[in-house]
Amino acid sequence: MNTETIDNIKMIAETAREFAEKNIRPNIMEWDESQTFPKDLFHQLGEMGFMGIVVPEQYGGSGLGYHEYVTILDEISQVDPSIGLSVAAHNSLCTNHIYEFGNEEQRHRWLPQLASGKVIGAWGLTEHNTGSDSGGMSTTAVKDGDDWVINGAKNFITHAISGDIAVVMTRTGEIGAKNNSTAFVLEKGMPGFTSGKKENKLGMRASETAELIFDSVRVPDSHRLGEVGEGFKQAMKILDGGRISIAALSLGTARGAYKAALKYAKERHQFGKAIAEFQAINFMLADMATEIDAAELLIQRASTLKNAKQKMTKEGAMAKLYASEACVRISNNAVQIFGGYGYTKDFPAEKFYRDSKLCTIGEGTSEIQRMVIGRDITK
Repeated sequence: MNTETIDNIKMIAETAREFAEKNIRPNIMEWDESQTFPKDLFHQLGEMGFMGIVVPEQYGGSGLGYHEYVTILDEISQVDPSIGLSVAAHNSLCTNHIYEFGNEEQRHRWLPQLASGKVIGAWGLTEHNTGSDSGGMSTTAVKDGDDWVINGAKNFITHAISGDIAVVMTRTGEIGAKNNSTAFVLEKGMPGFTSGKKENKLGMRASETAELIFDSVRVPDSHRLGEVGEGFKQAMKILDGGRISIAALSLGTARGAYKAALKYAKERHQFGKAIAEFQAINFMLADMATEIDAAELLIQRASTLKNAKQKMTKEGAMAKLYASEACVRISNNAVQIFGGYGYTKDFPAEKFYRDSKLCTIGEGTSEIQRMVIGRDITK
């Protein structure tokens, strides 16, 4: 990166950090305990330019690159990973899918609203019985005149209840057939388009997760993204960028846990000295710091390729795999360093620990990432 880019990233980091400290930190545990999705906060994030980070300015976005995007997610997630998760899902999934695969009319219609934060985006791929087997989706879209009729349901969908716009993958061919999926943009208020059960989660509790339900939803063909049958290919390309998002979320979560543990280890005294001076704790902190730096370098490599519009499927999977698993290890060690206090809600370690596990599951499990990497290196 050149000097101008580095200076710009530093300024963006400071802005995101100040926003998170002022508007997020005072509410962390209240939102977590009540599982409140603070929709008004995301309108504020939109005013900051954080809801359309990589969307070009001509569509109402900030026109930034993936290094800046990672920086924003990192800073927000250091304070509250659940807010970072929602920012990531809105930006990299729903909004980015419309930008990458929408036509000009569709981009101008939906992107300015999403980038402003006035409307919240959702993205529907996962289903109850299919999980990673997207070719076997039960949600179908059947052509009827100039419209499509969609039936089915999606689960584990971020912003399923509070979202205003959803990009939904449907099956338009036979189960298991090639090119059998098509993507559509659905708007809340369409008859038959509703949300269902809200999940009661271990962590990331301020990031809303629920079902999307489609009961004979009539959708105009003008809401179709790309060609019929391209939905799965589109989703896989979107998930390439999504892996950078979750890697950045993991990085911020890990860094937040590490900073809390380091501060505590310097302040906590036993046997006449800070516990950070004991080799067992000191080595633990050293490993945490090293893993954070390694994760960041993998993320920056994937971001550089993404900015250059080069293939980065393997690099994105490596960044997501390593950063998410390092995040879990670091958050676990943070609880250990805090000792008994780490198991209480009076200190931040337990929440980072609960939030961290989602990073190894969402947008492709660690096993899926290994499969992606393995296929790439052996082809």
